[in-house]
Amino acid sequence: MSGRKKLLLFFLSLIAILLLISIWYNYNYSMETAEEFKVNSPELSRKLLIATQGSEFKDEVTKGVVTHFKNDSVFIKVIDVSSLKLINPKDYTALVVIHTWENWKAPEDVELFINRTKENLNKIIVLTTSGEGSYKMENVDAITGESKLDNTDTYINEILKRLNPILTPKSI
Repeated sequence: MSGRKKLLLFFLSLIAILLLISIWYNYNYSMETAEEFKVNSPELSRKLLIATQGSEFKDEVTKGVVTHFKNDSVFIKVIDVSSLKLINPKDYTALVVIHTWENWKAPEDVELFINRTKENLNKIIVLTTSGEGSYKMENVDAITGESKLDNTDTYINEILKRLNPILTPKSI
């Protein structure tokens, strides 16, 4: 076999290996689509949107936030982050975005939403999870951490600490 053929075979093999690694990574670490649901009447004056991805950890965090507010006068809507393009933040009192850092960046739908709604960041709480636990979007005051089920209460409490002042009814 000539040197050129060996070099070509080497590069084709390398590309095939990288492609297989990419497929394996996406299969093992990509997020499921979150189940969408609503709690309480949309006629309530206080409205909370939770945009998340499907995973055991994110489901537990979402469940904790929903449980905290479900008996309160707050309409809660849970959506997958892929639906953020349809959301106008002005329709909600507060928004929570829970996402995983994938392929060294936030999911495109999350990035586009945050960039489109910069003037509303004061009512948007972001939880970013990553393998290392410290990655987040630039210029976003996000809660960061790893997706460990043992830590769900910590993240729920941090989200609630930020949500409560936004969702507490203002007295006249």
